Amino acid sequence: QVQFVESGGGLVQPGGSLTLSCAASGITLSFWNMAWYRQAPGKQRELVASTIVGGTTNYVDSVKGRFTISRDNAKSTVNLQMNNLKPEDTAVYYCSGLNAYSSSGRISWGQGTQVTVSS
Repeated sequence: QVQFVESGGGLVQPGGSLTLSCAASGITLSFWNMAWYRQAPGKQRELVASTIVGGTTNYVDSVKGRFTISRDNAKSTVNLQMNNLKPEDTAVYYCSGLNAYSSSGRISWGQGTQVTVSS
């Protein structure tokens, strides 16, 4: 059974940093494209950062230069290092994954972790 469990969220002041972690189980992480999404109150869920099989990473423009996504296939974890956080980064952050070698197109999701940026 595929399972993603996020951790590392919390309350941080503007300009601060947090590292989110996604622990994956039931899969071979090296076969999966992984991503972090976020959803702020009253807004649609948006893609924040992704890392695909082969190592390419992508970021939404609003976090470029501040956030870094990384993966450790041996430990089955995907991290999101967030620096210089802004109030507009406040959201529930979700880990998601898609098997790159499956034709199902089914995306699996974690339960999310709350990030609040406020003074």
